Amino acid sequence: MTILNKPFETQYNTAPFSDIKTEDFLPAFKSGIEKAKSEIDAIVNNSDTPSFENTIEALDYSGEELDRISSIFFNLNSAETNDAIQKIAQEVSPLLSEFSNDITLNEDLFKRVKTVYDSKSDLDLTTEQKTLLDKKYKGFSRNGANLPEDKKERLRAIDKESSQLKLKFGEHILAETNKFEMHLIDESDLSGLPEGAKEAAKQLAESKDKGGWLITLDYPSYIPFMTYTDNRELRKKLSKAFGSKGFNNDELDNQDIVLKIAQLRFERAQLLGYKTHAHFVLEERMAETPGKVNNFLNELLEKAKPAAEDEFKNLENFAKDLDGIDQLQKWDSGYYSEKLKQKLFSLDDEQLKPYFKLENVIDGAFTVANKLFGLQFEEISTIDKYHEDVLTYKVTDADGELVSIFYADFFPRAGKRNGAWMTSYKPQMIKNGNNERPHVSIVCNFTKPTKSKPSLLTFNEVTTLFHEFGHALHGMLANTTYPSLSGTSVYWDFVELPSQILENWCYEEETLKLFATHFETGDVIPMDLIEKIKASATFHEGMQTLRQLSFGLLDMSWHGVDPSKILNVKSYEVEAFGDTSLYPDVAENCMSTSFAHIFQGGYSSGYYSYKWAEVLDADAFEYFKEEGIFNKTVADKFKSFVLSQGGTENPMTMYKKFRGQEPKPEALLRRAGLLK
Repeated sequence: MTILNKPFETQYNTAPFSDIKTEDFLPAFKSGIEKAKSEIDAIVNNSDTPSFENTIEALDYSGEELDRISSIFFNLNSAETNDAIQKIAQEVSPLLSEFSNDITLNEDLFKRVKTVYDSKSDLDLTTEQKTLLDKKYKGFSRNGANLPEDKKERLRAIDKESSQLKLKFGEHILAETNKFEMHLIDESDLSGLPEGAKEAAKQLAESKDKGGWLITLDYPSYIPFMTYTDNRELRKKLSKAFGSKGFNNDELDNQDIVLKIAQLRFERAQLLGYKTHAHFVLEERMAETPGKVNNFLNELLEKAKPAAEDEFKNLENFAKDLDGIDQLQKWDSGYYSEKLKQKLFSLDDEQLKPYFKLENVIDGAFTVANKLFGLQFEEISTIDKYHEDVLTYKVTDADGELVSIFYADFFPRAGKRNGAWMTSYKPQMIKNGNNERPHVSIVCNFTKPTKSKPSLLTFNEVTTLFHEFGHALHGMLANTTYPSLSGTSVYWDFVELPSQILENWCYEEETLKLFATHFETGDVIPMDLIEKIKASATFHEGMQTLRQLSFGLLDMSWHGVDPSKILNVKSYEVEAFGDTSLYPDVAENCMSTSFAHIFQGGYSSGYYSYKWAEVLDADAFEYFKEEGIFNKTVADKFKSFVLSQGGTENPMTMYKKFRGQEPKPEALLRRAGLLK
């Protein structure tokens, strides 16, 4: 038995990271699985008549120790991994997949669940209990409980192989990101690059005992270089390296993995009686069917494409006039867009960054949460963390009661994947009369402080932090009885509402004046800059919308068809991008081979949900704007009917309780400047 299999004797029951050894994980997983199996056996062997309490409720509370071990391990595998952890992940994922199948394919357990489900009309259940019963029953029926034995075995094999392929996909992307370095010796090659980015590149080179400057594929290095560097050939080199991750026909290639994952997902859906993987997934989403998703994406495409084409034409003319560029390429996008934005709005990120010191932005997010929901954030040093960069906070309510423990991890490093995400180390639940509070984390990749400057964020990074913090609030304010319905355990096309709505506050003068102060002078951000931020909010919105729609359509093209006839990942992708392409294709690049959201994360057949949730968030924020962005009545309704309720009820029902009506897409089109 390892430390992971014992109750954590820590403050607030937090993970004891510094006491956990990597070699503890595998035995801990095996022991946790055995304990969870015995809990399942106890439910199955209970001689009492199956009831909601002794079957459905008992099932939801089972496996708590295993879930805790899994959350710690897989969060480390994303944020602080190494070869040993990745090796364990490859070994343990099939074990977890097998265990999951052991539950859903357990006939005696399913019989008990079905007995309760069939008698639900006679039971006096709360809304949350009805939802849990429905979810548990579907968890079996949608995952093979009714299949004959030979098909159950095939399902097990598919799930085992899929879990390993997803891990390998992610490992390849991380390895590709880490191995690429562009080492520059001549300072003229950095012409146009802001001083802060140059200093960070120099510091990175020094950390590896090199002279000159190092540029990598980590976002804080990659984005400034692509946005500001005048040397077009170097932008091209960096862009091609970024776009070819998993597409280099070497040991890190993901092409076969993409084809195999798509094929296994399709086969699994067919086994279960669904036409495609998308049909299977969307049955449990607000959107319901692939047809509805495709209609939704294509309706937005119809509105956005003319605007995108106009914006692209203007950008082409601008680049031609400025530098004689005859054909805009993908590596020109960020560079000329930034130049045009500066010309149109007299605004660039370098003007804004001094007002967005990371610590001030964090305080800004906390202040917004306090004004809306009465939360207090206190940084504490008494709980363990997995890396020295991680910040830890105790979150309390207006009465001083514990709401959550909050971890924040902001800077890139070799063991951390790119991007930004929210996660949890412990869910909220009410068990034995005790409301157990959650442990929530956000992980980002922002520019590290340099010798001369603190971490200064671009405005895009400010909205990213608020986005992830919105997810975190969804987790923190959870107040449900059952762990599987708590926090962000909601329909996938509803999960982005709390994150995306919070981004809106970043554009409001009332918010910016709370935290946007110059890191050297302490001066509040000037009104004219706030006006420019608001004026530029819809800059290239048509092109941005087209880009998001292209990803959603690519996702649906992989998962809404029989993929067995797809022989070439690249040519299939080019075809899928057909209606949304503005720039010439780059033969050496492929999006699918590094599209981690759909091939590693949980967004397969769900990438559309970002745009879907934008309709919700634009409509919801109009309500705040009507009543005041810090209006307590509206905030309390949002907390009561959305943030605290998790997945206890159909999301449209919850949304209408908050808003009083179904969302209207016009709010999004108005905000995006796409409504004529």
